[in-house]
Amino acid sequence: MPLWSQAEIESSQSKQRQILPDEQSKAFSWANVRNIVETNSLQLIRRKPSERVVYKAWCKDIIATHGSITAYLCAERLQWRPLPDSSAETGPSFDYHDPTPFAHPGDFKILRNDWPYGSFEPEITHLIVWSKPRIQTDPESGLVTPESRQLVDAFVERTFVKRLEREGPQAGERVLWFKNWGALQSVRGLEHIHVLLRDASESMVEEWTGQKGTQP
Repeated sequence: MPLWSQAEIESSQSKQRQILPDEQSKAFSWANVRNIVETNSLQLIRRKPSERVVYKAWCKDIIATHGSITAYLCAERLQWRPLPDSSAETGPSFDYHDPTPFAHPGDFKILRNDWPYGSFEPEITHLIVWSKPRIQTDPESGLVTPESRQLVDAFVERTFVKRLEREGPQAGERVLWFKNWGALQSVRGLEHIHVLLRDASESMVEEWTGQKGTQP
C-alpha cells in the first residue's frame, strides 16, 4: 500500500510553497474557529494551498490502490466490513449494536484527522469520530436534525468535555464539533463528525484514539 512517508510529504509541501501563496492563508485561532462553527460558516475551513495539492495527490494514489477513499478507510483505518447490500449511491452500511449514533462503543471510532488543516493554530487538535449508524440530517438543508444535535452534544460532553474537566476548569470552552453538509464532505457516504480540541495533551489524544503520531 503506497502511503507517503513524512519526508515525502514535507518535500512535496516545500516545493508547492514556492509557487502557492500559503502565506496568504489565514491561520485560524480558536476564537475564529468557534465563530465559524457557531455561525455554520463551515465553507471557510480549508486546507492551505500546498496542503490541498499534496492531499489530492495522496487521494489519487489511494484511489488507484483501493478503488476509493471510502474503501481505504473501511479496510485500513476503521477495519469495518460493509454489508453486502451497500451501494455507491448510499455509501457503506454496517452491522451495529445500537441504531442510535454513539450509544455503543463498538459502533464508533475516534481517530486523528490524517490530513489536519494547517490553517488551524497549533493548539487546536482535529479528530474525526466515525459512526456505523447514520446521523439523521434534514433532507433539504443537509444540516443535522435537532434530535441528532442533542445526541452528538451528549456524546461530545461525556467523551471529551468530562475528560478535559479532569485536567482543569472551563473544559466546555475547549471543545467544538461540526458535521459538514454533503457539498463540503471530502469523504461522502461514510458517517462522521469533526471534533476540535483546544490545548489537549498528546496523552489525552492517545487515550481517545489509541494512535501515536499525526500522519496516516
